[in-house]
Amino acid sequence: MALRLRCVCAITAEYSAQALDSLRAPLETGEIVVARANAHIRYPARFQLVAAMNPCRCGMGGAGRGACGKAPRCQRDYQNRVSGPMFDRIDLTVETPPVTAADMALPPPAEGTAEARARVATARAMQEDRVREAGLDAAQGLNARASGGTLDRFATPDEAGRMLLMRAGEAGGLTARGWTRTLRLARTIADLDGSIGVLRRHIAEALIYRRTTIGAEADFDRRVAQRHEGFGLRESDDEQTPFLHA
Repeated sequence: MALRLRCVCAITAEYSAQALDSLRAPLETGEIVVARANAHIRYPARFQLVAAMNPCRCGMGGAGRGACGKAPRCQRDYQNRVSGPMFDRIDLTVETPPVTAADMALPPPAEGTAEARARVATARAMQEDRVREAGLDAAQGLNARASGGTLDRFATPDEAGRMLLMRAGEAGGLTARGWTRTLRLARTIADLDGSIGVLRRHIAEALIYRRTTIGAEADFDRRVAQRHEGFGLRESDDEQTPFLHA
């Protein structure tokens, strides 16, 4: 019987590199292989990884009040404790800035948990209907597991989306694995949007969620630039962080 679990890693960079990289194969194949001298045993282990980490060891990384005094080196060294191949297997990377007093005074969001749940259920039903009509296996036809011909059939973007994806790949922001995972994510975003096809805007949003190869130093420079813009300043064009997602 397949196991469907949720693995939650808090302060991810504090785990050893060996422990984190041991998750790479199960994330890719949905299996754990135990190898011994006389036998190899495979256990089903398909799970959802939810991980969190601070921008640097002190937790104050970034520009602004209370920023880390060792940035950007502190950020770069800390974030590099999670290997590139491991990051490449994470589909959604979301930066959550500190909550300010102004944020606390804002009204609640228009879409609550119940509304989000309804949208997700609708998107999931779209996937199941699409797979059923195509006569495919229900499990393998889901967006998260689609590959090969199934992925080409359901997640091929329009021409503008394909060009955007190609530019991201040429700029070094995507590996072959990242290309496939971006298409899977874009297909899910399109389902949440109620769209039959995958459009450029869905590819663009999927790319935004992927961690690029720019690095911690460029992230620090970007935040500094944003802070300067808040005071009416602007960095020169030569100092702008490369934008891979267009």
